[in-house]
Amino acid sequence: MDAVLHALADPHRRVMVEALCGGEATAGQLGALVPVSQPGVSRHLAVLRDAGLVDVRPDGQRRVYSLRPAALAEVDDWLTERRRVWEQRMAALHTEVARGRRQRRSE
Repeated sequence: MDAVLHALADPHRRVMVEALCGGEATAGQLGALVPVSQPGVSRHLAVLRDAGLVDVRPDGQRRVYSLRPAALAEVDDWLTERRRVWEQRMAALHTEVARGRRQRRSE
């Protein structure tokens, strides 16, 4: 999960991942979306590949990238649990605030 979060921490890589949500794209198409040199695009794509976020397949001289949504499942599970915990805490806080208001009104 750390590798996925690290990969998604970069805004250029997030743009590439968002683009791949719409379907496959070549390295050139992904590179055209960000203000980065071709070697930089290659490094960004390597980080995404190493994190397991994208698959790559050769197509003649080009490399075609596709998103691997399963790589995001672990992050989604972690976020779901964090969200559940915070929702419980916020509900408890709301209850305490309401209880305090009732006590102030009754005094």
